[in-house]
Amino acid sequence: MTDATAEPAAAEAAPTAEETRTVHLVSQEGDSFDVSVKVAKMSELVKTMLDEELEEDAEAQEIPLPNVKSSVLTKVIEFCRHYVEDPMNEIEKPLKSANMQEVVQNWFATYVQVEQEVLFELILAANYMDIKPLLDLTCATVASMIKGKTPEEIRKTFNIVNDFTPEEEAQVREENKWCEEA
Repeated sequence: MTDATAEPAAAEAAPTAEETRTVHLVSQEGDSFDVSVKVAKMSELVKTMLDEELEEDAEAQEIPLPNVKSSVLTKVIEFCRHYVEDPMNEIEKPLKSANMQEVVQNWFATYVQVEQEVLFELILAANYMDIKPLLDLTCATVASMIKGKTPEEIRKTFNIVNDFTPEEEAQVREENKWCEEA
């Protein structure tokens, strides 16, 4: 006869090698950032560069990221660390709202409230490092900045000079009239 009140022993999950091992991500300026392998593997680029055969007691591997500035790499790592703990909702396409608070969780919406230059550098870093959720978030943020705006408002938002003559602009509008019909 078994004792129905006896509870199975709660097994504490030991941290995996991926969570305890670290890797050194090295920025364009040569600054080194220690990151757990689990967080670093959010980047498909880093994942392919990692030496899987490293023994657990071996020194952390160094991964050079010459296209990513230290300030941007800091933000990328912040995103990856948070995402590993609390993954972002899937971003619906097309965007349901120009307000990022309505598209993703609050932390992620706040994360992308940065200057335009930083946002574009994050897009470049996410693309270079091949971090799909970060690329989705940053590109959706740019899309939200465009959503519902006229071409003139978009030009103003992104500091784009209109180099079309009025005749060229009229011709482009005529050729693309089909896409404005809804």
